[in-house]
Amino acid sequence: MLLAVGPASGQDKGFINDYPTSARADYVFGCMAVNGQTRNALERCSCSIDLIASIITYDEYVGAETVLMVVQKGGENTSIFRTSPLMRNKVDILRRAQAEAEIRCF
Repeated sequence: MLLAVGPASGQDKGFINDYPTSARADYVFGCMAVNGQTRNALERCSCSIDLIASIITYDEYVGAETVLMVVQKGGENTSIFRTSPLMRNKVDILRRAQAEAEIRCF
């Protein structure tokens, strides 16, 4: 794990960078698909994932993304992911981090 300090963290002290490069790149590609294939979008999307990484751990990120993917598929077997307070909490944590990133980066 790397110790990183940067403007995206919004902190004077470092944070543990536990997001793999491939996860960051995947986020940026998806973000740019929605926000445009421009240099400005690249910078804003990169800022966004950096900020999310400074707020929640990679394990929290993966957990929330997994819940969202399962719920998106739909079906009877996914009801536990839609109704469980634990699963909703995982998604809420990610949504709060995304909202903060939206405010600060876009």
